[in-house]
Amino acid sequence: MKITRIETFAVPPRWVFCRVETDEGLVGWGEPVVEGRAETVRTAVSELSELLIGEDPRRIEHHWQRLSKGGFYRGGPVLSSAVAGLDQALWDILGKWLGVPVHALLGGAVRDRVRVYGWIGGDDPHEVADAARQQSAAGLTALKMNATGRWDRLATAAGVREVVRRVEEVRDAVGDQVDIAVDFHGRVGPADARRLLSAIEPLTPIFVEEPVLPEFSMRLRDIVAGTTIPIATGERLFDRASFLPVLDAGVAVLQPDLSHAGGISEVRRIAALGETHGALLAPHCPLGPIALASSLQVAFATPNFLLQEQSIGIHYNAGSAELLDYVIGREPLAFPAGHIERWDAPGLGIEVDEDAVRAADAVGHRWRSPVWEHPDGSFAEW
Repeated sequence: MKITRIETFAVPPRWVFCRVETDEGLVGWGEPVVEGRAETVRTAVSELSELLIGEDPRRIEHHWQRLSKGGFYRGGPVLSSAVAGLDQALWDILGKWLGVPVHALLGGAVRDRVRVYGWIGGDDPHEVADAARQQSAAGLTALKMNATGRWDRLATAAGVREVVRRVEEVRDAVGDQVDIAVDFHGRVGPADARRLLSAIEPLTPIFVEEPVLPEFSMRLRDIVAGTTIPIATGERLFDRASFLPVLDAGVAVLQPDLSHAGGISEVRRIAALGETHGALLAPHCPLGPIALASSLQVAFATPNFLLQEQSIGIHYNAGSAELLDYVIGREPLAFPAGHIERWDAPGLGIEVDEDAVRAADAVGHRWRSPVWEHPDGSFAEW
């Protein structure tokens, strides 16, 4: 079997899909994207395709090594995301060729269903209580919210009280039977992270995500030591080596993204590394159906898995496409009781609606990350 063609598609709201075709008619799908840098990642996929055309797609680890390490300059979100999408597609092909789901190729399932969570409140959280009630009524047993909108360089008393008030509203709305994750989104500095963690600690979040920016990871040890709230991080880390320092700092939950951190191959290794430190896996995934299906395949086969993010109804998709718009047969991704049931369909286990993908690519998108400013006009973290 040989790879004969690799295509990419920019599909709304902000995703890139890739299609890997073989001379035996098997097709694999992946989702290589850096949100806001879709065109750049498509170029990277095109460059990496030179290493794959004419090759046997079943040699996944061989290809992963060459794609990741074949250039003198390695790593970073663009390259790792391009590799991730191609890696997903190769696993999809191998599973289809063997007639088994990817989780069977990862050692077999260790669970029957995967617990998922959804977002409430948007980038600048508001009306969180009503949104929490709606998500709980829809069956979700875990929710995530941003702690803040734009944040001052150093917290004001009013700012701290506002964060506490929002989390209190959600806790009051859903009670203790629904878990609440709080995302700091790297918006606050190390000093304010410690203040906010102390302030919301009585509300028992299941975890606080990205309390500081990745470049301040050297401060995580102090932050972890100063709170009883489990600390989560990892959406902006892209390989095993990057996760080792945060594991040494004592983070409890790892959040690699299957479309950023080298795909199924590398995230599986990151999960195993986390297991040796007593850390749990909760893959980051505010993306499309292929990224979610890839995440689920890893979750089905990973002992130290905790929760799976999914983007159905997320604020980024408002007024645009939803992930279910690009699949034929939505049942596998349904979660009526807050869980997605394990499936045994081959490969990634979803059927991509190729006609819908090609039509969406004809429209395309130019999504960009918001750029925020402080009241004085200087740059503020989004």
